[in-house]
Amino acid sequence: MTRDDATRKVRAGRRTVEVKRVDKVLFPGDGGAKEYTKGDLVDYYRSVAEFMLPHLRGRPLMLERHPDGLDGEKFMQKNTPEYYPDWITRVELPKEDGTVCHTVCDDTATLVYLADQACLTLHRFLSRVGSVDRPDRMVFDLDPADDDFEQVREAAVLLGELLDELKLPSAPMTTGSRGLHVVVPLTGNQDFDDVRDFGKDVAELLASSHPDRLTTAARKKDRGDRLYLDVQRNAYAQTAVVPYTVRARPGAPVATPLAWSELDDPDLDARRWSIANALEQARTAPWSGVMSRGRALGPARRRLDALRGRSN
Repeated sequence: MTRDDATRKVRAGRRTVEVKRVDKVLFPGDGGAKEYTKGDLVDYYRSVAEFMLPHLRGRPLMLERHPDGLDGEKFMQKNTPEYYPDWITRVELPKEDGTVCHTVCDDTATLVYLADQACLTLHRFLSRVGSVDRPDRMVFDLDPADDDFEQVREAAVLLGELLDELKLPSAPMTTGSRGLHVVVPLTGNQDFDDVRDFGKDVAELLASSHPDRLTTAARKKDRGDRLYLDVQRNAYAQTAVVPYTVRARPGAPVATPLAWSELDDPDLDARRWSIANALEQARTAPWSGVMSRGRALGPARRRLDALRGRSN
């Protein structure tokens, strides 16, 4: 048996999942980055499952798979393959020319199985099975012009202050790539069009107050060196990276929730946490109580319209 042929049985809740090729290198140790294998990925997802599953349960997924690691081909998987075990939850949803049978990750065993499938990154719907057209999360994606994370920190603080003024709870999360997501919990009473329109108006108000630093221009050529406030994920069948998911980048960085106070750290960056230390951050419960405080957008819309009126 070669190094890549090794298998391991992993206990995950009530099930045991067989993980094949546990020594397969998924994250090469290039350029000083640490090397991680499939076994390392499985161990991370199993250990962080209790913190990650509340953000996964009941949500259709799009899976980012790298069967041969970062150096191999990547593909985005929406349809659940027929060979997936029957104990993995699925949901069939309409699309333009038919239906898609999405995977839903409701338990640790599913998370471990997906890691065995070399699914590095999980992307989730902002709505849940049973009400897929009504999101209970709104996401602002803060996308910097380059790798200047100071620009991201400043924009996040400004956005957080505006959301506070609108009396909307919110929480920041590193993306594990370059920027931050700011997530707002909702009651799920509004449809995607209403949520996206609200997010767009928030972003435009903030950008108009800081036109030299922020923009809502979708085209890169129109942004210059300004940070892009992106709200386009707030649409049916669009997805956002799941809290505590691994990103397909050298060193296996992790999209990691943080408390607003942690933005005060001048050394913070989008890739601060990886599979080596994200569990420690998860145990601090940085979003404690926030995601259970979903708000309807009606009162916030009235406050926002008043602010927009005063700014004109």
